[in-house]
Amino acid sequence: MIALMFGPPGSGKGTQASRVAVRLGVPHVAAGDMLRDEVARDTALGREAKPIMDSGGLVPDDLVVRMIEGRLGQPDAISGVLLDGFPRTVPQAVTLDAMLGRRDTNVDDVVSLEVPDDELKARILKRATTEGRSDDTAEGLAQRLMVYRQDTAPVLDHYREAGTRIEAINGVGDIDAITERIIESLKHNGAAVGNS
Repeated sequence: MIALMFGPPGSGKGTQASRVAVRLGVPHVAAGDMLRDEVARDTALGREAKPIMDSGGLVPDDLVVRMIEGRLGQPDAISGVLLDGFPRTVPQAVTLDAMLGRRDTNVDDVVSLEVPDDELKARILKRATTEGRSDDTAEGLAQRLMVYRQDTAPVLDHYREAGTRIEAINGVGDIDAITERIIESLKHNGAAVGNS
């Protein structure tokens, strides 16, 4: 099963993706975490990505695509993955579709977390104090939301037009309740979901 976790910055997609991946029994592949690791390790890719990430922009497709393709080729990803933070643009989605097509598979489900802007801002500012992420500022959020709406939201339309199941999930409330909403929507669509 190949599933995508979507949502604007601060929607909880990383938290939910890690929880849901465990229930699905597939790896949680988080492009943002992979990029932040590259930055922390001061790799060539990390040095190129850091100023773009700090300004709220999107890292160039070629870097992200190479990183994700390598991850999809690892043995634990054979039965599927839950992708978080990729694809973030329609060209990335087209590239992902082509990669999966070469493996005779495709995106099965897209989970889209719906969270109002005022809640996103409150979460981002709280996360800034607890995790210290350099891109968690009110200004950074405004830029990231603009980029999300301009570049990332159209990916949902790409998959909708392709006939992929899109599950719009209310992303406000108790973390466990949100997880259960996602799991129930995936069960409804025939996904094999465990109870761990």
